[in-house]
Amino acid sequence: MAREQIQVLNALDVAKTQWYHFTAIIIAGMGFFTDAYDLFCISLVTKLLGRIYYHVDGAAKPGTLPPNVSAAVNGVAFCGTLSGQLFFGWLGDKMGRKKVYGMTLMLMVICSIGSGLSFGHSAKSVIATLCFFRFWLGFGIGGDYPLSATIMSEYSNKKTRGAFIAAVFAMQGFGILAGGIFAIIISVAFKERFDAPPYELDPAGSTVPQADYIWRIIVMVGALPAALTYYWRMKMPETARYTALVAKNTKQAAADMSKVLQVEIQAEPQKEEQKANSYGLFSKDFLSRHGLHLLGTASTWFLLDIAFYSQNLFQKDIFSAIGWIPPAKTMNAIEEVYRIARAQTLIALCSTVPGYWFTVALIDKIGRFAIQLMGFFFMTVFMFALAIPYDHWTHKDNRIGFVVIYSLTFFFANFGPNATTFVVPAEIFPARFRSTCHGISSASGKLGAIVGAFGFLYLAQNKDKSKADAGYPAGIGVKNALIVLGVVNILGFFFTFLVPEANGKSLEEMSGENDEDVGTQEESEQSHSQNNNRTVPYV
Repeated sequence: MAREQIQVLNALDVAKTQWYHFTAIIIAGMGFFTDAYDLFCISLVTKLLGRIYYHVDGAAKPGTLPPNVSAAVNGVAFCGTLSGQLFFGWLGDKMGRKKVYGMTLMLMVICSIGSGLSFGHSAKSVIATLCFFRFWLGFGIGGDYPLSATIMSEYSNKKTRGAFIAAVFAMQGFGILAGGIFAIIISVAFKERFDAPPYELDPAGSTVPQADYIWRIIVMVGALPAALTYYWRMKMPETARYTALVAKNTKQAAADMSKVLQVEIQAEPQKEEQKANSYGLFSKDFLSRHGLHLLGTASTWFLLDIAFYSQNLFQKDIFSAIGWIPPAKTMNAIEEVYRIARAQTLIALCSTVPGYWFTVALIDKIGRFAIQLMGFFFMTVFMFALAIPYDHWTHKDNRIGFVVIYSLTFFFANFGPNATTFVVPAEIFPARFRSTCHGISSASGKLGAIVGAFGFLYLAQNKDKSKADAGYPAGIGVKNALIVLGVVNILGFFFTFLVPEANGKSLEEMSGENDEDVGTQEESEQSHSQNNNRTVPYV
């Protein structure tokens, strides 16, 4: 029989949804709002960077970032995020969630501002500065993943925990949306003030010197929401589960949660700490209890992000194909920023944001497992629906159909594994490994994002080298790349079966921490009776 639940944790599990839950969602969610803004705003300005710093006199088309520079600018933040997820995930279990939470935010504020500055005026110095600060920006963003998820799961009640963690993650959608809307406002303001002819009429004059301010302002504004949230993050008490189960201070946990829940919680008398229950992360015990769970959360996140981030590659082709973005030479630099921002905002508004909130609404009703399976299933279906008749979709009359199906794959990624892979690792591991295991799972996701964003950039190139993008080798073509993505989604569907359902259960029940202590108590009772037997002479 499991030991009695610590009273303060029981109070959290059965607490009614109240104001502090929403405060926690906003405080943790603003971090994710900033993460998404910072990670995705770079795609709004890469074309502008190419025009400003890689302009070639006499070229038929505007300047673009060379493949290696484009990969560095887009990918360096992912590399930083992966490192930050592992480091801060581990640190969150060692030092406590709250102490580390402020560090990640300050790093994001400083590096957002740093990204918009540059040492020198040459292309090399500007890109080098941007990449340096975006790596450390990603490092801070990486820390936000395990910490936000863990803090929200440890603050929540049993009944609505999935919705609360998913709501934090759903703030990503608003971050992407805000990036697009802000870029529209800035580009319209600059376009009114500094109008310029299109590239084909005046290649040099189409990029006004003031355009250099646009990308810097867009990148630096990411510091604002993070800075505004810092004070509130520092006011949050440490989570009761960390204080009670890891720091072993039930008195402090009860005092903290009494204030938060505004009810009187009695602190249990401090029990003598027993060491038999504290198996390590790399122990056989962990492997037998949670090894397959960790493989499940890490593999599904890895496979999802390959598909999710490579889909972003096709956006520019799709936007151009349906006429949302005209050929680059027919626009000036500021007009191009406006068109790209408008297109990304429409996709975010129509498919990305609704998908997240469908998950929030239904995750505690139909469960994590069902949503994740359904998401992978429909992503597979729609990916093959794009891939198999790909030649049919390339005809001008069929482009709207292509966009609809493409949007549906995004919708089912967000009303599916993109949300659930974030929620589940924060629920199924013991408190002392929770942040670390979430960090490992999310880092494997970012590894998938790197594979998706760069592997497929090369893979999706035309089979004919002369038709591939400038500087790229021949690939397998978009059709075959989409078929590969469909197979990746099928694998995600099957790996989902390794992940347990956490719906409606307490965190201690899911992680088996109650049973750990039982085993410990039985062992200590056995050793106690053996000691007694040794001291009492046999008659």
